[in-house]
Amino acid sequence: MMEALSRAERMQLLQFVCSFAWSDFEVAGDERQYVERIVRMLELDGDERLEVLGWLETPPPIDAVDPARVPAAHRELFVKACEGVVAADSKFSAEERDQLVLFKQLLRNQS
Repeated sequence: MMEALSRAERMQLLQFVCSFAWSDFEVAGDERQYVERIVRMLELDGDERLEVLGWLETPPPIDAVDPARVPAAHRELFVKACEGVVAADSKFSAEERDQLVLFKQLLRNQS
């Protein structure tokens, strides 16, 4: 399903995934590896990879992760990818849980 994403949608997906990696205010090694696997799957070019790696050092801008801008056709994919990154380190913090719940609610409200 990720293959169906445009370049802009791929980068948007990774902005969300990286922002969820930052939910508990740190990016764990397993979360970083999860993001890197997605980057490889999406076959991003060098500049795109560098941009994503930058989001693992500093969270993406808050205005870049607006749930209202998630394409309706890809909402389930975005949720699954974000769930995957928070589960990657086998620690599910209250912050991560709360952010996922809010994200899902906001997406449902967009329908």
